[in-house]
Amino acid sequence: MTATTVAPALTEYSGTWNLDTAHSRLGFRAKHAMVATVRGQFDDFTGTLFLDGTEPTRSTATVEIQAGSFSSGSADRDAHVKSADFLDVDNFPTLSFASTEVRLDGDQFVLVGDLTIRGTTRRVEIDVEPTGVTVDPFGSTRAGFEGSTTISRKDFGLTWNVALEAGGVLVSDKIHIDLDISAVQA
Repeated sequence: MTATTVAPALTEYSGTWNLDTAHSRLGFRAKHAMVATVRGQFDDFTGTLFLDGTEPTRSTATVEIQAGSFSSGSADRDAHVKSADFLDVDNFPTLSFASTEVRLDGDQFVLVGDLTIRGTTRRVEIDVEPTGVTVDPFGSTRAGFEGSTTISRKDFGLTWNVALEAGGVLVSDKIHIDLDISAVQA
């Protein structure tokens, strides 16, 4: 599908958008002890999207996340993940994403870019679905997006683990990232 046939569906998203952190979630999920899924999120982040509905491949996105805002609902687990075993927030206080490419996939797109965790940068691809544009009760134009990707935490130097007696490991290598984004037009 060419950009000209897709552009009409994306033109309403054209412009510069600031992430509304009060109404957005940068979440994750990972297997614990090979049987349970642990979920959490980062609570402190900023980000900007520039979307070009006429020529979507010119679109860009940047996000900066405060590593210390990691939250999974367990104070002990959160402290461990923030420690040098995982995120090492004292030495690496931020995580970041900067897009390098946008590819169209029907009315959705793939956001390709550099994800930096713990000082290591790797290329990731995030499948993104625009979920709508509206004017909120306060007169702001707001857009929604849902996105997801899966990364290997080992690719970012997060290798701590414990072998389980029955086989397997305590923390899965695969981390699923789930994004629920509300952005306000600048």
